[in-house]
Amino acid sequence: MSFEIIDGITAINVNAAVTLAFAAILLLLGYFVKDKINILEKYCIPAPVVGGFIFMFITWIGHSTNAFNFNFENIFQDTFMLAFFTTVGLGASFKLLKKGGKLLVIYWAVAGVISIFQNALGIIISKVIGLEEPYALLASAISMIGGHGAALSYGTTFGEMGYEVAPLVGAAAATFGLISAVLVGGPLGRRLIEKHNLKPDSDDEFDTSVTDINVSAGEKLSSLDIIKNVSAIIICMALGTIISGWISGIINMGFPTYVGAMFVAVILRNLNEKFNFYKFDFALVDEIGNVMLNLYLSLALMTLKLWELSGLIGGVLLVVLAQVVMMIILAYFVVFKILGKNYDAAVMCAGLCGHGLGATPSAIVNMTAVNERYGMSRKAMMIVPIVGAFLVDIIYQPQTIWFIKTFVENLM
Repeated sequence: MSFEIIDGITAINVNAAVTLAFAAILLLLGYFVKDKINILEKYCIPAPVVGGFIFMFITWIGHSTNAFNFNFENIFQDTFMLAFFTTVGLGASFKLLKKGGKLLVIYWAVAGVISIFQNALGIIISKVIGLEEPYALLASAISMIGGHGAALSYGTTFGEMGYEVAPLVGAAAATFGLISAVLVGGPLGRRLIEKHNLKPDSDDEFDTSVTDINVSAGEKLSSLDIIKNVSAIIICMALGTIISGWISGIINMGFPTYVGAMFVAVILRNLNEKFNFYKFDFALVDEIGNVMLNLYLSLALMTLKLWELSGLIGGVLLVVLAQVVMMIILAYFVVFKILGKNYDAAVMCAGLCGHGLGATPSAIVNMTAVNERYGMSRKAMMIVPIVGAFLVDIIYQPQTIWFIKTFVENLM
């Protein structure tokens, strides 16, 4: 790390190792602040978002006072992002579809169709108000369903196309979506239950072992087993980048590398279940993914420039508000009926608002709040996290790529 004075402004130059250390410190700070401020915990705001936004305000002060600025050497961010989405793909076992039954498939299809509606709504609003399409799409399915990880990944891709503030727009939209998700999901579920006088229904035919598929066997892994699991992640990352490069050439646009890595990981997971190449351990892979996501978000957010968002927030906010309104209307009047108009359907609608506007943890928070008051819905608590965590990506990712290819200008 070095300091130099340029035009009266102190430039703080930070090398890659120190940049990563900054990110780790901000991540820990985010957890500390989140633990102390109840509203952040209540609304499930991710710790790296808390720490990252704190640092963004610090850099904003430096910019507004012309006192200092940071120049980061950020070489780890893309690798961490790639690793996280690879672990998501490794969690996608096709056995889940068989055990989840018809209701899982229906809910999965509903979530996928809604993701298409979200992108379509964003594009329509962008045409009406004159908002550039990349920013509208970042406030649509990318941030609503993909969350901060996808918003920053696609934002980086758009940034390389010339839309410089795209990462910050995506982060802002994803944060607003997270807050909205937990504000509307629980009340909507409660309203459906009370209006229709619904009661929990125990269905003995539902296969409760669906959640066992991604549960650790409980056996202690050898050093070689751990190495094999980590190596599988790295190999999927490598193959995914190669495949994404091929696809980029075919479609003549930047295809996100993490999408390729994620689908390679899906293939490996299911081939491994058939041929047993190595002892896969979901608990280990999931924790690796959690670390990668948190560090990735911390790195991405701490390097964003808050002042560059001015002039865009009005249009982006309008798109996000429209997404929230559409989700409420669809969940209350349409999805509830499609899912069976029963107690499970009401709880699943609360969960849909959670991961359809924010993230899977938001869905679990919404459903838990409803379950604690009215009774447990086993189907909802098993199906919604499975779809929200990774299955919906199989639908929302390809159609989002189509929207980008069709509507975004200045494709590289």
